[in-house]
Amino acid sequence: MTMSLHALSPLDGRYEQEIFALRDFFSEFAYLRSRARLELDFLTALSNAGICPPPNISLDSFTDEDARNIQEYEKTTRHDVKAIEYFLRDKLPTDSRPFIHFGLTSEDINNIAQALALRDSRDQVLLPSLDNLISSLRDFAKQYRALPMLARTHGQPAVPTTLGKEIAVYLSRLKTCRDEIANHKFEAKLTGAVGNFNALHAAAPQIDWISFSANFIRGLGLEPNLVTTQILPYDNWVRYFNSIQLTNSILIDFAQDTWRYISDGYLKQKVVGGEVGSSTMPQKVNPIDFENAEGNLGVANALLTHYAHKMAISRLQRDLSDSTVRRTFGVALGHTLLAWNNIARGMSRVEADEAKISSELNAHWEVVSEGAQTILRAAGRSDAYESLKSQTRGRVMDRDSYRRWVEAVDVSEEIRAKLMSLSPESYIGLAIQIVDSVIASER
Repeated sequence: MTMSLHALSPLDGRYEQEIFALRDFFSEFAYLRSRARLELDFLTALSNAGICPPPNISLDSFTDEDARNIQEYEKTTRHDVKAIEYFLRDKLPTDSRPFIHFGLTSEDINNIAQALALRDSRDQVLLPSLDNLISSLRDFAKQYRALPMLARTHGQPAVPTTLGKEIAVYLSRLKTCRDEIANHKFEAKLTGAVGNFNALHAAAPQIDWISFSANFIRGLGLEPNLVTTQILPYDNWVRYFNSIQLTNSILIDFAQDTWRYISDGYLKQKVVGGEVGSSTMPQKVNPIDFENAEGNLGVANALLTHYAHKMAISRLQRDLSDSTVRRTFGVALGHTLLAWNNIARGMSRVEADEAKISSELNAHWEVVSEGAQTILRAAGRSDAYESLKSQTRGRVMDRDSYRRWVEAVDVSEEIRAKLMSLSPESYIGLAIQIVDSVIASER
């Protein structure tokens, strides 16, 4: 905890406990451990192909001391993968040592390690967090599926909706993103220094190295890309990051709308004992979870945008400018995870102020004019829109003034009854059915 007080990044300081689970995938320790293990996996695959003897060691218990030993080698090599190679040579039997990192380039190991980190962090950390967030929205939408609420378009009172339906819109959007994220297949490459298997083919031309590479990568649960330069074309990873970025953009929209509903009094925040909303104003209960989420989503998306711009570009067969960028994946995903958890926590602390919502809705009977003029059109009145426009545009109409207009309009009693049946609370269209269909699709 003392070290976290001196951390440069708030992810490793203030928010350490919130994003701790990602360290097992994106910390320097995790990156060293994964690459060391992959080197041994590759050595085992070479042995199975009859190229070399079995390595007869494992790194199931890779320790902090092992990582520090690699870093000691790197002080001399100034090359992290070569440092891993030297570290492993010390542990291997003599007859296996010539075959560690045999015919590979560093990126063969690096890209596979990072593809595994992206996949496993998604499955073990990010998806559970996103599922928890989606579940909080699902429960909220279901609870308030039938609560009529004044909608606003251009910030002005508009046709009524229900609170649950507006949450269901976000629920539906996030479900699509969640499926894209969950179904993404991560690519990796093992093709040598410029993508042609040059060294491997020269040393052992009897081996079908294309099949060897594809089988090795598929054995790790990844998708092989066999048409590469020295580096994997990162288009596949960018598509994954784009799905995360879209999810975050949707959630920025959601956080801002929720902030507005809290500000307008539509949503009440639970008062938690011991918490303080202001250093000077004791009455304050601030929407800090949604504000924190909005800020962190913006930071995450700034990095994710840079990935899309940077990672599709590399000079000739490779330059090193992508390497330092790829080391920030945990930062972008850490801010993402922090935001997702904050929104889920925020949703657990809000509830509808039904009296406030009903009061404001019933103060704006002019919002049923859409339905009234459509009923009149259906009855053949060509001046329906203009008639309502003269009565309602720029004006606030209450129940009595609406009813006086209905009583004065020249229509049949059947049409008059339809007009009289309209009210802000009943004029919600198929909002409830829409919510139910979204919730049903979640099962």
